[in-house]
Amino acid sequence: MADIEKTEGGAEEQQQPAQSPPSPPPQQQQQQRGPRGARRRKPSDAPENAFEGGEELMEKVVYINRSAKVVKGGRRFNFSALVVVGDKKGRVGYALGKAGEVADAIRRGGELARNQMQPVSLKDATIPHEVYSQYGGAKVLLRPASPGTGIIAGKTVRSVLESAGVKDILSKSLGSKNAANVVKATLQALLMLRTREEIYKSRGLQIKKVETPKAPGAVPTA
Repeated sequence: MADIEKTEGGAEEQQQPAQSPPSPPPQQQQQQRGPRGARRRKPSDAPENAFEGGEELMEKVVYINRSAKVVKGGRRFNFSALVVVGDKKGRVGYALGKAGEVADAIRRGGELARNQMQPVSLKDATIPHEVYSQYGGAKVLLRPASPGTGIIAGKTVRSVLESAGVKDILSKSLGSKNAANVVKATLQALLMLRTREEIYKSRGLQIKKVETPKAPGAVPTA
């Protein structure tokens, strides 16, 4: 019931209840809440592809395999994801994550690949020299290319080269097309690369600076 107050003249006056502010229209409420299903990220949260030091990494899923196990109640499925991770600055790694769900398998593979990243030797945007690698039935040939060539490679080899930071290269996959063996052969080939400075340093030599030849002087005329 509404409260009743007496005024100075003795007349009774009914007090009106306080009115709540009008609610915004539904469209404005949706804009304030954000899209349905969106997760609000705290300011302290780091992006999913960020490294511990704050460096963003490139993560690529190369292959997803499904295996089934027959049990009494039916079949149980298990998934394995081959993930390649790199910082595009000369460090790359791969791992195989296994779980009962595809998302969990990819997440585990990415975490393992971050811990297994290895540095590779690059020369600007390409590789310093030609290299050939073989792992199991997979054979990979890599050759340096001039600027502007791009990455001439298949899907599996391309994922490793892009994660490592290579932009100009010629490649050829020879032999087996098994994704796991091709990734291992490509990474093995990148680990075999050595720059000129590294070779000279391992041999205890110093690189001699070659002076540019000077233009010959003018020939006196008779």
